[in-house]
Amino acid sequence: MRVVFAGTPEFARVALERLLSAGFQVPLVLTQPDRPAGRGMKLQASPVKQWAASHAIPVAQPRSLRLDGKYPDDASAARQALEAAQADVMVVAAYGLILPAWVLTLPRLGCLNIHASLLPRWRGAAPIHRAIEAGDGQTGVTIMQMDEGLDTGDMLLTEPVPIGAEDTTAQLHDRLAALGGRLIVESLELAACGGLRPEPQPTEGITYAHKIEKAEAAVDWSRSAAVLHRQVRAFDPFPGASTLADGELLKVWAARVADGPAGLQPGTVQAIDAAGIHVATGDGVLILTELQRPGSRRLPAAEVQRGFPLRVGQVLGAPDAPTAA
Repeated sequence: MRVVFAGTPEFARVALERLLSAGFQVPLVLTQPDRPAGRGMKLQASPVKQWAASHAIPVAQPRSLRLDGKYPDDASAARQALEAAQADVMVVAAYGLILPAWVLTLPRLGCLNIHASLLPRWRGAAPIHRAIEAGDGQTGVTIMQMDEGLDTGDMLLTEPVPIGAEDTTAQLHDRLAALGGRLIVESLELAACGGLRPEPQPTEGITYAHKIEKAEAAVDWSRSAAVLHRQVRAFDPFPGASTLADGELLKVWAARVADGPAGLQPGTVQAIDAAGIHVATGDGVLILTELQRPGSRRLPAAEVQRGFPLRVGQVLGAPDAPTAA
Protein backbone atom coordinates (compact mmCIF):
# COMPACT_ATOMS: atom_id res chain seq x y z
CA MET A 1 0.00 0.00 0.00
CA ARG A 2 1.34 3.45 -0.97
CA VAL A 3 0.82 6.00 1.80
CA VAL A 4 1.24 9.77 1.52
CA PHE A 5 1.86 11.20 4.98
CA ALA A 6 0.90 14.70 6.16
CA GLY A 7 2.06 15.89 9.57
CA THR A 8 4.33 18.33 11.33
CA PRO A 9 5.22 17.92 15.06
CA GLU A 10 6.71 15.08 17.10
CA PHE A 11 3.30 13.45 17.53
CA ALA A 12 3.17 12.97 13.76
CA ARG A 13 6.81 11.91 13.45
CA VAL A 14 6.15 8.92 15.70
CA ALA A 15 3.36 7.76 13.40
CA LEU A 16 5.52 8.19 10.30
CA GLU A 17 8.26 6.11 11.91
CA ARG A 18 5.78 3.33 12.71
CA LEU A 19 4.45 3.30 9.14
CA LEU A 20 7.92 2.91 7.71
CA SER A 21 8.83 0.24 10.26
CA ALA A 22 5.68 -1.67 9.30
CA GLY A 23 6.80 -1.76 5.67
CA PHE A 24 4.43 0.72 4.07
CA GLN A 25 5.69 2.64 1.04
CA VAL A 26 5.73 6.40 1.67
CA PRO A 27 6.44 8.15 -1.64
CA LEU A 28 5.71 11.66 -0.35
CA VAL A 29 5.50 13.59 2.90
CA LEU A 30 3.66 16.89 3.39
CA THR A 31 4.62 19.10 6.30
CA GLN A 32 4.44 22.75 7.35
CA PRO A 33 7.02 25.23 6.01
CA ASP A 34 10.14 25.72 8.14
CA ARG A 35 9.54 28.14 11.02
CA PRO A 36 11.84 30.41 13.06
CA ALA A 37 12.62 28.77 16.41
CA GLY A 38 15.02 28.99 19.33
CA ARG A 39 16.79 32.02 20.75
CA GLY A 40 18.38 32.82 17.41
CA MET A 41 15.01 32.46 15.62
CA LYS A 42 16.65 30.50 12.82
CA LEU A 43 14.49 28.58 10.38
CA GLN A 44 13.95 25.05 11.67
CA ALA A 45 12.52 22.06 9.89
CA SER A 46 9.65 20.20 11.53
CA PRO A 47 10.30 16.85 13.23
CA VAL A 48 8.44 15.16 10.37
CA LYS A 49 10.58 16.85 7.72
CA GLN A 50 13.78 15.95 9.55
CA TRP A 51 12.73 12.31 9.78
CA ALA A 52 11.63 12.15 6.14
CA ALA A 53 14.86 13.75 4.95
CA SER A 54 16.94 11.26 6.94
CA HIS A 55 15.11 8.45 5.13
CA ALA A 56 15.33 10.04 1.66
CA ILE A 57 11.56 10.57 1.37
CA PRO A 58 10.51 13.51 -0.87
CA VAL A 59 8.97 16.38 1.12
CA ALA A 60 6.50 19.07 0.02
CA GLN A 61 5.85 22.14 2.20
CA PRO A 62 2.96 24.11 0.69
CA ARG A 63 1.75 27.14 2.58
CA SER A 64 -1.80 26.23 1.57
CA LEU A 65 -3.63 23.48 -0.31
CA ARG A 66 -6.46 25.71 -1.51
CA LEU A 67 -6.25 26.08 -5.29
CA ASP A 68 -8.30 29.28 -5.08
CA GLY A 69 -6.61 30.58 -1.93
CA LYS A 70 -3.76 32.93 -1.07
CA TYR A 71 -1.03 30.61 -2.38
CA PRO A 72 -2.43 28.96 -5.52
CA ASP A 73 1.04 28.16 -6.88
CA ASP A 74 1.89 26.21 -3.70
CA ALA A 75 -1.41 24.32 -3.91
CA SER A 76 -0.98 23.54 -7.60
CA ALA A 77 2.55 22.21 -7.06
CA ALA A 78 1.32 20.09 -4.14
CA ARG A 79 -1.45 18.68 -6.31
CA GLN A 80 1.03 17.64 -8.96
CA ALA A 81 3.21 15.97 -6.33
CA LEU A 82 0.23 14.14 -4.80
CA GLU A 83 -0.99 12.93 -8.18
CA ALA A 84 2.50 11.72 -9.06
CA ALA A 85 2.74 9.82 -5.76
CA GLN A 86 -0.23 7.63 -6.79
CA ALA A 87 -1.09 6.96 -3.17
CA ASP A 88 -3.74 4.53 -2.03
CA VAL A 89 -4.35 6.60 1.10
CA MET A 90 -3.21 9.72 2.89
CA VAL A 91 -2.47 9.54 6.62
CA VAL A 92 -2.80 12.87 8.46
CA ALA A 93 -1.51 13.61 11.96
CA ALA A 94 -1.36 17.15 13.38
CA TYR A 95 -0.58 18.57 9.95
CA GLY A 96 -1.83 22.09 10.57
CA LEU A 97 -3.38 22.85 7.17
CA ILE A 98 -7.01 22.47 6.13
CA LEU A 99 -7.48 19.76 3.51
CA PRO A 100 -9.85 20.88 0.73
CA ALA A 101 -12.19 18.46 -1.01
CA TRP A 102 -9.80 17.69 -3.87
CA VAL A 103 -7.23 16.35 -1.39
CA LEU A 104 -9.78 14.30 0.59
CA THR A 105 -10.97 12.48 -2.52
CA LEU A 106 -7.68 12.08 -4.38
CA PRO A 107 -6.38 8.84 -2.79
CA ARG A 108 -8.35 5.65 -3.45
CA LEU A 109 -9.07 5.16 0.27
CA GLY A 110 -9.31 8.85 1.11
CA CYS A 111 -7.58 10.49 4.08
CA LEU A 112 -7.26 8.93 7.55
CA ASN A 113 -6.59 11.16 10.54
CA ILE A 114 -4.88 10.23 13.82
CA HIS A 115 -6.68 12.32 16.45
CA ALA A 116 -5.57 12.43 20.09
CA SER A 117 -8.96 12.15 21.79
CA LEU A 118 -12.02 9.94 21.92
CA LEU A 119 -14.21 11.75 19.44
CA PRO A 120 -16.51 13.59 19.46
CA ARG A 121 -14.99 14.93 22.69
CA TRP A 122 -12.22 17.44 22.04
CA ARG A 123 -12.41 18.02 18.35
CA GLY A 124 -9.91 20.64 17.29
CA ALA A 125 -6.33 21.77 17.78
CA ALA A 126 -5.40 21.01 21.40
CA PRO A 127 -7.18 17.85 22.59
CA ILE A 128 -4.44 16.67 24.96
CA HIS A 129 -4.14 19.99 26.78
CA ARG A 130 -7.90 20.45 27.08
CA ALA A 131 -8.55 16.95 28.40
CA ILE A 132 -6.13 17.50 31.29
CA GLU A 133 -7.33 21.05 31.91
CA ALA A 134 -10.94 19.84 32.13
CA GLY A 135 -10.08 17.09 34.59
CA ASP A 136 -11.06 14.23 32.28
CA GLY A 137 -10.37 10.75 33.64
CA GLN A 138 -9.53 9.33 30.25
CA THR A 139 -8.75 10.25 26.69
CA GLY A 140 -7.45 8.15 23.81
CA VAL A 141 -6.85 8.02 20.08
CA THR A 142 -9.39 7.95 17.27
CA ILE A 143 -8.52 6.95 13.72
CA MET A 144 -11.01 8.86 11.61
CA GLN A 145 -12.04 8.97 7.95
CA MET A 146 -11.63 12.65 7.16
CA ASP A 147 -14.37 14.78 5.65
CA GLU A 148 -14.65 18.54 5.13
CA GLY A 149 -15.75 19.22 8.72
CA LEU A 150 -13.56 19.88 11.77
CA ASP A 151 -12.84 16.35 13.04
CA THR A 152 -16.38 15.26 12.14
CA GLY A 153 -15.63 12.19 10.02
CA ASP A 154 -16.57 8.58 10.69
CA MET A 155 -14.57 6.73 13.34
CA LEU A 156 -12.57 3.69 12.20
CA LEU A 157 -10.66 2.63 15.32
CA THR A 158 -10.59 3.98 18.88
CA GLU A 159 -8.69 3.05 22.01
CA PRO A 160 -8.98 4.73 25.44
CA VAL A 161 -6.08 5.83 27.64
CA PRO A 162 -6.46 6.75 31.35
CA ILE A 163 -5.25 10.18 32.47
CA GLY A 164 -3.24 9.94 35.67
CA ALA A 165 -3.67 12.41 38.52
CA GLU A 166 -0.19 13.85 37.88
CA ASP A 167 -0.01 13.48 34.10
CA THR A 168 1.26 16.47 32.15
CA THR A 169 0.55 17.19 28.51
CA ALA A 170 4.13 16.16 27.68
CA GLN A 171 3.73 12.76 29.34
CA LEU A 172 0.28 12.08 27.91
CA HIS A 173 1.43 13.24 24.48
CA ASP A 174 4.12 10.57 24.35
CA ARG A 175 1.72 7.78 25.26
CA LEU A 176 -0.88 8.92 22.75
CA ALA A 177 1.71 9.36 20.01
CA ALA A 178 2.85 5.75 20.47
CA LEU A 179 -0.75 4.56 20.48
CA GLY A 180 -1.57 6.59 17.38
CA GLY A 181 1.33 4.99 15.53
CA ARG A 182 0.13 1.52 16.43
CA LEU A 183 -3.51 2.19 15.58
CA ILE A 184 -2.80 3.71 12.18
CA VAL A 185 -0.78 0.65 11.21
CA GLU A 186 -3.65 -1.58 12.35
CA SER A 187 -6.11 0.58 10.40
CA LEU A 188 -4.16 0.34 7.17
CA GLU A 189 -3.73 -3.40 7.55
CA LEU A 190 -7.50 -3.70 7.99
CA ALA A 191 -8.12 -1.36 5.06
CA ALA A 192 -5.96 -3.53 2.83
CA CYS A 193 -8.33 -6.45 3.33
CA GLY A 194 -11.58 -4.46 3.49
CA GLY A 195 -11.90 -4.92 7.24
CA LEU A 196 -12.51 -1.33 8.34
CA ARG A 197 -16.03 -0.60 9.63
CA PRO A 198 -16.77 3.16 9.66
CA GLU A 199 -18.96 4.34 12.54
CA PRO A 200 -20.59 7.80 12.62
CA GLN A 201 -19.62 9.96 15.56
CA PRO A 202 -22.23 10.40 18.30
CA THR A 203 -24.24 13.59 18.07
CA GLU A 204 -23.99 14.12 21.84
CA GLY A 205 -20.91 14.91 23.91
CA ILE A 206 -19.28 17.18 21.32
CA THR A 207 -16.62 19.54 22.70
CA TYR A 208 -13.98 21.66 20.99
CA ALA A 209 -10.32 21.87 21.98
CA HIS A 210 -9.47 25.42 21.00
CA LYS A 211 -5.86 26.31 20.26
CA ILE A 212 -3.76 27.13 23.33
CA GLU A 213 -2.98 30.83 23.59
CA LYS A 214 -0.06 32.30 25.56
CA ALA A 215 -2.50 34.58 27.39
CA GLU A 216 -4.00 31.52 29.08
CA ALA A 217 -0.75 30.91 30.96
CA ALA A 218 -1.52 33.47 33.70
CA VAL A 219 -2.46 31.88 37.01
CA ASP A 220 -5.69 33.30 38.45
CA TRP A 221 -5.23 32.63 42.15
CA SER A 222 -8.95 33.16 42.83
CA ARG A 223 -9.62 29.79 41.19
CA SER A 224 -9.43 26.59 43.20
CA ALA A 225 -6.18 24.76 43.86
CA ALA A 226 -7.53 21.72 42.01
CA VAL A 227 -8.27 23.76 38.88
CA LEU A 228 -4.86 25.47 39.01
CA HIS A 229 -3.13 22.13 39.43
CA ARG A 230 -4.78 20.95 36.23
CA GLN A 231 -3.72 24.17 34.49
CA VAL A 232 -0.08 23.64 35.50
CA ARG A 233 -0.14 20.07 34.17
CA ALA A 234 -2.04 20.94 31.00
CA PHE A 235 0.34 23.76 30.06
CA ASP A 236 3.53 21.69 30.39
CA PRO A 237 5.45 22.00 28.08
CA PHE A 238 3.60 24.94 26.45
CA PRO A 239 2.94 27.69 27.35
CA GLY A 240 3.70 27.00 31.03
CA ALA A 241 1.58 28.43 33.85
CA SER A 242 2.97 31.74 35.09
CA THR A 243 2.64 34.26 37.88
CA LEU A 244 4.35 37.46 39.04
CA ALA A 245 6.51 37.79 42.14
CA ASP A 246 7.87 41.28 42.86
CA GLY A 247 7.39 42.12 39.20
CA GLU A 248 9.32 39.10 37.95
CA LEU A 249 7.63 36.44 35.88
CA LEU A 250 7.81 32.96 37.37
CA LYS A 251 6.86 29.84 35.44
CA VAL A 252 5.14 27.19 37.53
CA TRP A 253 6.01 23.74 36.16
CA ALA A 254 4.92 21.46 38.97
CA ALA A 255 2.64 21.74 41.98
CA ARG A 256 0.35 19.76 44.21
CA VAL A 257 -2.91 20.41 46.01
CA ALA A 258 -3.24 20.68 49.80
CA ASP A 259 -5.78 21.81 52.35
CA GLY A 260 -5.24 25.14 54.01
CA PRO A 261 -6.85 27.84 56.14
CA ALA A 262 -9.57 29.91 54.52
CA GLY A 263 -9.71 33.69 54.53
CA LEU A 264 -6.32 34.55 53.07
CA GLN A 265 -6.19 36.66 49.95
CA PRO A 266 -5.73 34.36 46.92
CA GLY A 267 -2.11 34.40 45.83
CA THR A 268 -0.75 34.88 49.35
CA VAL A 269 2.36 32.88 50.22
CA GLN A 270 1.31 31.29 53.48
CA ALA A 271 4.26 28.99 54.15
CA ILE A 272 7.64 27.96 52.75
CA ASP A 273 9.11 24.61 53.70
CA ALA A 274 10.79 21.51 52.30
CA ALA A 275 7.60 20.61 50.42
CA GLY A 276 7.62 23.86 48.45
CA ILE A 277 5.93 27.27 48.32
CA HIS A 278 2.41 27.12 49.83
CA VAL A 279 0.11 29.61 48.09
CA ALA A 280 -3.49 30.36 49.04
CA THR A 281 -6.09 30.02 46.29
CA GLY A 282 -9.81 30.59 46.03
CA ASP A 283 -10.28 27.11 47.49
CA GLY A 284 -7.41 25.23 49.10
CA VAL A 285 -3.66 25.61 48.81
CA LEU A 286 -1.37 25.04 45.83
CA ILE A 287 2.15 23.95 46.79
CA LEU A 288 4.59 25.06 44.09
CA THR A 289 7.33 22.46 43.70
CA GLU A 290 9.09 23.35 40.44
CA LEU A 291 9.65 26.89 39.16
CA GLN A 292 11.59 28.75 36.50
CA ARG A 293 12.90 32.33 36.46
CA PRO A 294 13.50 34.20 33.18
CA GLY A 295 16.75 33.12 31.55
CA SER A 296 17.09 30.16 33.87
CA ARG A 297 15.94 26.55 33.73
CA ARG A 298 13.35 24.55 35.60
CA LEU A 299 14.44 24.00 39.18
CA PRO A 300 12.98 22.61 42.40
CA ALA A 301 11.26 25.38 44.35
CA ALA A 302 13.85 25.10 47.14
CA GLU A 303 16.67 25.97 44.71
CA VAL A 304 14.77 28.89 43.24
CA GLN A 305 14.08 30.07 46.78
CA ARG A 306 17.80 30.30 47.53
CA GLY A 307 18.44 32.65 44.61
CA PHE A 308 15.15 34.55 44.56
CA PRO A 309 13.55 34.29 48.00
CA LEU A 310 9.80 34.53 48.23
CA ARG A 311 8.33 35.69 51.54
CA VAL A 312 5.52 34.50 53.74
CA GLY A 313 2.73 37.06 53.35
CA GLN A 314 3.82 38.06 49.85
CA VAL A 315 1.01 38.11 47.30
CA LEU A 316 1.69 36.64 43.88
CA GLY A 317 -0.19 38.18 40.99
CA ALA A 318 -1.32 37.49 37.46
CA PRO A 319 1.12 38.76 34.79
CA ASP A 320 -1.46 41.28 33.62
CA ALA A 321 -2.17 42.67 37.10
CA PRO A 322 -0.06 44.46 39.73
CA THR A 323 1.19 42.46 42.71
CA ALA A 324 0.34 43.48 46.26
CA ALA A 325 3.01 44.49 48.72
